[in-house]
Amino acid sequence: MTTNDIIILNFEEIRRRSIKLWNALSPQNYNWKPDANAMSCLQMIRHVLEGEHLFHVIINNKGNIGNYISPWENRSYTNVQDELEFANPFRKQFLEALQTFTANDLAMVEIIRTEKNQRRKLGDYIQRIAYHEAVHTGQMLSYCRTIGMEIPLIWD
Repeated sequence: MTTNDIIILNFEEIRRRSIKLWNALSPQNYNWKPDANAMSCLQMIRHVLEGEHLFHVIINNKGNIGNYISPWENRSYTNVQDELEFANPFRKQFLEALQTFTANDLAMVEIIRTEKNQRRKLGDYIQRIAYHEAVHTGQMLSYCRTIGMEIPLIWD
């Protein structure tokens, strides 16, 4: 297995487990949130999917967001399947991009986010993208336990 294969496997495994959890949500729980300042279940799913796309844009621009306009802007929330289908072409592009990076790219290319005073090597930055989704999967597990939902086995 190459470095790229391992990186992609990690992203695919995280997403597989997220989808397993997301698909267990019933539509009546899509808008549930623990408090007024939190994201709802469906908002969190979109945040993860949209965030991955934004991270891809940041990587492509070596850190500069530029005049980014989200493809999700003004898009209505409907259901989990619709969110996944809409995000699928962006996900495919992202995974294809990950396959193109060389070991030298991962170690030497810098992602510089001046607005966040952040400077990271590409390999480090890519792992932070995976971590972002994993954290929100854990957060969603907490939501699901709070609402008394049966938790699917994501630790298979």
